[in-house]
Amino acid sequence: MFDMGFLELMLIGVVGLLVLGPERLPKAARTLGLWIGKIKRTVSGMQREISAQLEAEELRQKLNEQQKKLDEGVQQVKRGVESIAEEESGKRSAGDDTGEAPPTAPPEKRLDDALARARTGSEGDDSKGSADASTADKDSAPR
Repeated sequence: MFDMGFLELMLIGVVGLLVLGPERLPKAARTLGLWIGKIKRTVSGMQREISAQLEAEELRQKLNEQQKKLDEGVQQVKRGVESIAEEESGKRSAGDDTGEAPPTAPPEKRLDDALARARTGSEGDDSKGSADASTADKDSAPR
């Protein structure tokens, strides 16, 4: 720790013997040893705490990165679903020009239908088939 050799230790021992005397030197050495042990334990405890804090900070950073990636994935899926819904509404508005009455389904139902069509990859305008698929998706979804 301090890079002390045998001669330095002997010099400290002789000075201690002269200053404290032969009766008090063993007790002083014992007390000094106890204090050095306490200091070493305190320093090692602080090192453990610091390393634990650094590890926790690294984990927080990794968690934040994963959260950002997850958010980006969710946004990508939302954009995909919205584009499918817009395509569907474009097809329905084209149907309005031909004189057909547009179905008045709530937005949740239209979203379920668009998701069902996206999963199956079919592009049919059969509303009954897509309604059955969306109902099946709802029933099989985990709760």
